[in-house]
Amino acid sequence: MGGAPVSVKYVIKARMEVSGLVEKHDIIGAIFGQTEGLLGEELDLRELQKMGRLGRIEVKTKKSNGKTIAEIEIPSNLDKVETALIAAAIESVDRVGPYSAKTTITGLVDVRAEKRRKIVERAVELLRMLDQAVPETKELLDEVLEKIRKGEITSYGPEKLPAGPDVESSDTVIIVEGRADVLNLLKHGYRNVVALGGASIPKSIVELSKKKKTILFIDGDRGGELIARNLLNVADIDFVARAPPGREVEELTGKEIAKALQNKIPVEEYVKLLEKERQERRGGKEAKMQVVVAPEKVVQSENSGSAGAAEAVEVPAHVAKAVEELRGTLEAILYDDEWREMERLPVRDLTSRLQEVDGVSYVVFDGIVTQRLVDLAYNKGVKMIIGARVGDIVRKPAELKIASFEDVKAV
Repeated sequence: MGGAPVSVKYVIKARMEVSGLVEKHDIIGAIFGQTEGLLGEELDLRELQKMGRLGRIEVKTKKSNGKTIAEIEIPSNLDKVETALIAAAIESVDRVGPYSAKTTITGLVDVRAEKRRKIVERAVELLRMLDQAVPETKELLDEVLEKIRKGEITSYGPEKLPAGPDVESSDTVIIVEGRADVLNLLKHGYRNVVALGGASIPKSIVELSKKKKTILFIDGDRGGELIARNLLNVADIDFVARAPPGREVEELTGKEIAKALQNKIPVEEYVKLLEKERQERRGGKEAKMQVVVAPEKVVQSENSGSAGAAEAVEVPAHVAKAVEELRGTLEAILYDDEWREMERLPVRDLTSRLQEVDGVSYVVFDGIVTQRLVDLAYNKGVKMIIGARVGDIVRKPAELKIASFEDVKAV
């Protein structure tokens, strides 16, 4: 069913063990049937294949001792997050016809990365072929090889954090959020860079900050601020550099990176700046919230006017207290219909956990409310989402309230 996508970005590889003898079409039917509606209409496998976003499901089977072992491959033209969601949905397939099955994702292959590697290798070969014929070729080859060398990403510490090759040898280290940030800085010649690699602070980063001069380089949004607050509590950071407002480190040009690092400020000054900005936000909020309507009615927040504007909401006192405690923790709390706490978990696990658990009515978390989370929460019957910040929300269901930490008011 369906053809190959126009341009394949990733390939999902899976292995399925079925407790009986089945055919390829049985396995493909089980995948379509058991994932239908699981991730909403936008990520329905049949629709994605019709649009060329997913390719044909390829299945190779081997039968032995009354069982069927299947190797499955699905080409994807979706982005990496959507591809990972599709992969997770496929892994949930647990029956084929009358037989039980166990599905395991064995790999997510970045096809473009492999193509780039082959292109670079071929370019080096071609330059070597021209070395004798063109006098300038050797210089050009050296330049290409130097760029390739600078682009090499390594790992640091027992956590295998994404890093540049000069973290150990350099007196100064630049700390960024993720692997994409490291790659962008390597691309522009910054080899003394290492990523946090997740919501929790790695021990290797804490120890590194004690031995070297450190520059924390964060995104120019609320998420960057949250990461800074979290890291500054446990690590010995010397300077903080920020991307331009609303921009991410991974998308900056070489000139923008150089300017941001040049404008770095001592950590003491950054802490004072954070407090000043926080007071200004609260001051603006108080000025706009002097007129209060009945609790059941919605008051527009300081973000009103945009498609994704947050709503002012009243919550029980214990929830308002939890909101303050969540600041800077990168954690989430799930509540039932009576505002009883069901579960506390890291923000990075929120989306996957929300798909699994039922009965959640309210979600409070130290992160950004995104369109993807809104869609998922609506499909799960959630009544309200409260995040540290509200992102650009294009589709906002009337049944779902959305608010930021600044919009919360205790009953």
